[in-house]
Amino acid sequence: MALSLQKIEQMAPDQSSLAAAKKLLKPSLWPTLQDNGEGLVWGECQGSGATPYRIAVTEADAGYKCTCPSRKFPCKHSLALMWMRADKLAPFAPGTPPQWVNDWLGRRRGPTPGAAAPKAAEPAAERPSIAAVVEEEAPVSDAETEARAEAQRARNRAQRESLVAGCIAAMEQWITDQLERGLAGFDQRAVQDCATLAKRLVDGKAGGLANRISALPAALFRVPEEERPQVAARALAAAYCIGQAYTRQDSLPELLKADVRQTVGWNLTREALLEDRGLLRIDGHWRVLAARDEVQPDRLRRIETWLQTDAAGGHCAVLIDFIPVSGGAAGNMYLPGEVLDAELVYYPSPVPLRAQIIAHRGTQAAAQSWAGGPHSLAAALEAWRAALAAKPWLDTFPLTAAKVRVRAAGLRLYACGDDLALPLAAAAHDAARPLATVDDISLFGLWDGRELTPLFAQTLIGEWTAP
Repeated sequence: MALSLQKIEQMAPDQSSLAAAKKLLKPSLWPTLQDNGEGLVWGECQGSGATPYRIAVTEADAGYKCTCPSRKFPCKHSLALMWMRADKLAPFAPGTPPQWVNDWLGRRRGPTPGAAAPKAAEPAAERPSIAAVVEEEAPVSDAETEARAEAQRARNRAQRESLVAGCIAAMEQWITDQLERGLAGFDQRAVQDCATLAKRLVDGKAGGLANRISALPAALFRVPEEERPQVAARALAAAYCIGQAYTRQDSLPELLKADVRQTVGWNLTREALLEDRGLLRIDGHWRVLAARDEVQPDRLRRIETWLQTDAAGGHCAVLIDFIPVSGGAAGNMYLPGEVLDAELVYYPSPVPLRAQIIAHRGTQAAAQSWAGGPHSLAAALEAWRAALAAKPWLDTFPLTAAKVRVRAAGLRLYACGDDLALPLAAAAHDAARPLATVDDISLFGLWDGRELTPLFAQTLIGEWTAP
């Protein structure tokens, strides 16, 4: 039984959901639209995050699944996919259901509850109506109205710049005070002192800096007590460097200026990324090497997906999404071992790493093992040194190297090349210990200047993935 607009109206939780779905009826927002010819359709919809949401629908019973964190069922993405299918607004390419669709089908037990449950009768005027949404027209904006809006935006920007400048000055004074008091006991007062400064930074619209300061106490307590003053010194030096760079941003190269503004907390929209033709873009096959998920102090889940292209140079990229913790465990991460056929655009930076997907032509399982690239561990470390020189507040940097060995010395594990050894993060020791039993590993990990967090390894007996 094919989907119909009447059925979609019956399923919609409210009129605003239909209005939101209407805005998604653009094929350009859907890098993937496919069906299996038997009533199963699926697609990927590009939202505000780096990775598209995945949506699947069964036409027979209007069952649906979406990876977005919405608490409305069906969500706007599911409604939009049904709408495009019912109204034939976009072509659906024939295809074989990918693994994530099959996984969902395997977990289903009959019709989706939200689709099958009958809705209580509503007055005709209050029922969700597609016709009412279609008839709505956007208000006409004349030149005078647009000029007033632009003037208000300029005032808002100027006001925020003033707030940011003020809170950076407060942060620099706070750092000076901490150094004068001495860092030997900083870990004992870090929780309270960092929370106070972070609140000041949030009030000053410098959310990026606030997250850095809020995360510092946890970073200190992850390392042995004798190492904490050094970790604190590095973190405070980076924050001070960011503040100084922001204060003098007009004298910085454009890419470094753009990076420091993003680091402080200014957001760059997807539309701005797509419009800037001067940014680095790479089109090709991208292998998923790692997926990380952590909760930030601001109660947002930060989801990182690390990729490497098979094109010359083996560029790495990270897709970053932020989902409210209240949204539950839903996410849209790709899994290690998958390969994306996609074009990516990088955020402006002298060390381009964070990226967004521009066009996504499909995902499939990797056909061959990962080789780790042509770099030795020493060459990978040199790349980090060059990146640090270009971006002094660099946090972590992806290292990819071939012919690596993991060896134990005392209580520590080390990633060893021909002429150097890098300490592995203590938190990764238990999981990485099996790597010490094999040689010639192709290794991917994140290096922060003092220890390496291994995330993926290709060995002679198979793949190793960090838990």
